[in-house]
Order: sequence, then C-alpha cells, then structure tokens
Amino acid sequence: MPKPNTKRAEKSLDEICREIIRCRKCPRLVRYREAVAREKRAAFRDWSYWGNPVPGFGDPNAQLLILGLAPAAHGANRTGRMFTGDRSGDFLYQALYRTGFANQPTSTHRDDGLELRNAYIAAAIRCAPPDNKPLPEELANCRPYFERELDLLRPRAILALGSIAMRAYLGYLKGRREVGSLAAFPFRHAASYQLGEHLPRLFASYHPSQQNTFTGKLTEEMLESVFREIRSFLALKAPRTESV
Repeated sequence: MPKPNTKRAEKSLDEICREIIRCRKCPRLVRYREAVAREKRAAFRDWSYWGNPVPGFGDPNAQLLILGLAPAAHGANRTGRMFTGDRSGDFLYQALYRTGFANQPTSTHRDDGLELRNAYIAAAIRCAPPDNKPLPEELANCRPYFERELDLLRPRAILALGSIAMRAYLGYLKGRREVGSLAAFPFRHAASYQLGEHLPRLFASYHPSQQNTFTGKLTEEMLESVFREIRSFLALKAPRTESV
C-alpha cells in the first residue's frame, strides 16, 4: 500500500498530537503526571515540567516506527518529548545517531535541534504511570492514538522496545484478526517476525531502561545491531514475505 502524501500525513499527525496532549481519559494517570510536574525532582526544580500526555515524534514519512512503553516521570513528562531528558533517551538516541536514524546523538529538550530520519517514536501509553506500570484499561484508552498513527505512517518495520510494547502491538493486530495466538511470537532481544504479507516486519529489543543498560543486559552494540538489521531490511526494494 503506498504512503500517504507527506504534507497531509504531517498535518494529520499534528492533529493526533494535539488530541493526545489534551487527553484526560485516565484519572489515575492525570493525577500522577500532574503531581510529578508540581513536586518535581530536586535536580530539575528550575524546570517548568510538561506534565501532559506526550505525543509521538519523528519523520512523518518514516518507514520505521519505534514503540516504547511510556514517558518517564522525570524524563518525557518533564521535557514533553519521547525519550528526552533521561538516561534511557541518552542510550537510545546515541544508537539512532550511530545507525543513521537521527541527526545528533543527544536529546535534552524539545528545541535542541534533534531530528529523526526515516523513524518515528510512539508509545503504548502516553502518560507517565506510577511505578512505570500502566493498567490494562489505561493501555486500552491509549491504543486508538497508536492505531491512527500506524494507519497514517504505514511503516515497513516496527521496533518494540520491551515485552509490554510488543504485546501491545500484537494485541492490536489480534483485535483486527491479523494474527492468531500471541504465543507464536515470543519476546526476546533481537527477535524479528514477518507477521503477514501486508504487515510491517516486527523487530524486538530490550527496553533501554537504566536497569537493563547499567546491568549490561542491553549494551550499546546489542541495540545498534538491531538498528543495523532494520536498516538493512529497509534497504530492500520490497518487504520480505518469508516466515521466521
């Protein structure tokens, strides 16, 4: 299926972003994100926290859609941009830069000049959740935003950062009866699945959380290797159709 007109897609994505920012569907998340924005962390006491849902970010004509879990309470909930202002973002954007998906290796605030190239970042849920654990009904409330982004971008590849993000995407496909049992697609780092002839190829990586990167469960080389594999796949003239 061909890509939509870039300017039209950009306008439509902007509309979705505005809707996301205004969203108040989940009272628990609204209370939490706003409390964090008021109380702040001592290191960021001079910041005006974003304190709203965090919209997607990236190239409106991207072939790669990166799906994370949720904004960090003092990261994206503070800066207003996905994976910006925390250690997870530092790790992720370094890898994106080194593999040609970003114009710079750092991401500190919304106006720092960062641009994504052929990539777009979304999340399974757009508000920072308490203990980084969204509830099933909160994930369900957020799903329509992701579905609309997906329909607009029509990516050739999706990278799920972590098992929850991967289950969220597969759950969306199952709801549309485009995949069967999720057990057929186990999560593991560097896994890749062709889910159907007309579906994006699904790639998986451990989430670049501090717990994973500080312990060495996810290294720079491991993450960059996944991005290099995705870049090789996207370099093909047509999507692969063979099964894993």
